[in-house]
Amino acid sequence: MLSFLKKLKVLAITIFILSAIIISIIYNILNVQKPLPIYQPSQVNAEMVDSTIQYQKKYHKIADFSLINQNGKTITQEDYKGKIYVADFFFTTCQTICPIMTDNMFEIQKIIISDDEVMLLSHTVTPEIDTVAQLKRYAVEKGIIDSKWNLVTGDKKQIYELARKSYLAVKDNGDGGPFDMIHTENFVLIDKERQIRGFYDGTDSEEIERLLDDIKILKASYKD
Repeated sequence: MLSFLKKLKVLAITIFILSAIIISIIYNILNVQKPLPIYQPSQVNAEMVDSTIQYQKKYHKIADFSLINQNGKTITQEDYKGKIYVADFFFTTCQTICPIMTDNMFEIQKIIISDDEVMLLSHTVTPEIDTVAQLKRYAVEKGIIDSKWNLVTGDKKQIYELARKSYLAVKDNGDGGPFDMIHTENFVLIDKERQIRGFYDGTDSEEIERLLDDIKILKASYKD
């Protein structure tokens, strides 16, 4: 009888240990962070996408670009090569959502200031107003750090095509004017392969937290 009880005790301990191991494995599997999606034009609100690519389901990437930043420096895709970055569209004279977006981008800048993997890129939708001098004044006023955050201006057609064909983040004005656009509150997360990995409301503090969390997930994916 005593021998039977000892065997029963050993069996119970074994079952307990195995159960603990199985529960731990299941917990770890369920808590593995899912990779961020890679967005294609067909998955995005058609209002934000140029009609020529609305049905594209794969291979979408940010196109090459050449624009001028707040210091008069030419900024191209090479300046963001091997970087994760957050892009948006704004204009310096905007009095509605832009100040909130800029303040939130500034908060992101503070968090990534020492992170060499992450940068910021803001495109003006009114390049005829937002000259280099105007962007510089705005950058100084808003505390923008040149090494982390470029405000860019340039050819309006190129900015329009980047907004509608690459970042999928701006609405067509619809009034028939060439390359007129209505910017949105979208912040767009771009990976090191120039793919879109997320869209976020740049006026919403909770969305900014989600964006920062997604940057961490994206960074971790390059270490796996």
